[in-house]
Amino acid sequence: MKIQKIIHGGCLAGHRTYILSGVGILSAIASYLVGDSDLFITMQSVFTLGGIYFLRKSNETKRKHHAKNTRKISKPRRNS
Repeated sequence: MKIQKIIHGGCLAGHRTYILSGVGILSAIASYLVGDSDLFITMQSVFTLGGIYFLRKSNETKRKHHAKNTRKISKPRRNS
């Protein structure tokens, strides 16, 4: 049972995109502060990773909204 939990992400399931975006933004800022990249490259990375974060967030919101408005499909009737 534990291996299935690990395979499906465990307690971090569904948060992988947010974690990767956050780590990417932190590494872009750290790269700029150390001097490995200039301001243009840093801002390009931050906006790209921020866009990924907000794109995922908007998809979750739409999914929750559409889940409430879905029609339930009834079982087919038997012809007697």
